[in-house]
Amino acid sequence: MLSIKKLIYTAVLIALGVVLPVTLHAVPNAGQVLLPMHLTVLLCGIACGFPYGLACGVLTPLVSHLITGMPSSPILLPMICELAVYGLAASLLIRFVRTNNFYINIYVSLIGSMLLGRVVYGIMKALIFNAGEYSMQIWVTSMFVTALPGIAIQLVLIPALVLLLRKAKVIELEANA
Repeated sequence: MLSIKKLIYTAVLIALGVVLPVTLHAVPNAGQVLLPMHLTVLLCGIACGFPYGLACGVLTPLVSHLITGMPSSPILLPMICELAVYGLAASLLIRFVRTNNFYINIYVSLIGSMLLGRVVYGIMKALIFNAGEYSMQIWVTSMFVTALPGIAIQLVLIPALVLLLRKAKVIELEANA
């Protein structure tokens, strides 16, 4: 059953996923380095669950592209797939990973989602969108080396935000979720 509260949170996170990259546009390669859309989608997946995380992952880059032109057309479809996997995986992992430690559950969900999304992006680029031109070296460089600041931001900010939202009773995660 769809929750109005979760729909509103998802809409706000989609809007943030459109606004954050625009505000960071003055920073060179901010999208590839700081990963602002990824942040909102991962947060939505963990905080709102399925199907909200999946919807946020699909709609954030699509709405952003339609409004701002970012991400550009060649990157749009693989990025939609990547972010959809982030939102879906985060929502499923946070639901099913049970270690009886809130922080471990968050980090397993977050890191698992980040890895799965990056693998999907690499497969999409290598087999469909840049077949024959996309290498393991390009994938590792773009998905991990260039993105290292954004990955660090996600690993620090998302668990902190989830904890704050949970303590403020804005989101409802089980104590061991």
